[in-house]
Amino acid sequence: MHKAFFIALSFISMDVSLAARNLLQLPNLPNIPNLPQPTLPMPTFPTTQPSLPNPSTLPPLPSLPNMPTIPKLTLPPLPSMPSIPNIPTTIPSIPFLSPPPAGN
Repeated sequence: MHKAFFIALSFISMDVSLAARNLLQLPNLPNIPNLPQPTLPMPTFPTTQPSLPNPSTLPPLPSLPNMPTIPKLTLPPLPSMPSIPNIPTTIPSIPFLSPPPAGN
């Protein structure tokens, strides 16, 4: 298993070295010419804040329509909860599971 991994790794590194050699043997690429930088005027920003409307000059808000009243709902009384039976807290001993008495 280790030998197969080593052989595969050596083939991969051989391919990488051949690709690097081919790249080094390529002719140089032509230089990209420098493009002129256009000079654009800076945009002007507003220096004054716009005025907000005065709340006293706004028209009054319309009044809400009268909503119908909801009738009062009365629920019947809840039935009383039944009493929970007492659960024994001690485990009764089972005679055939207890160890036999020690004989003298």
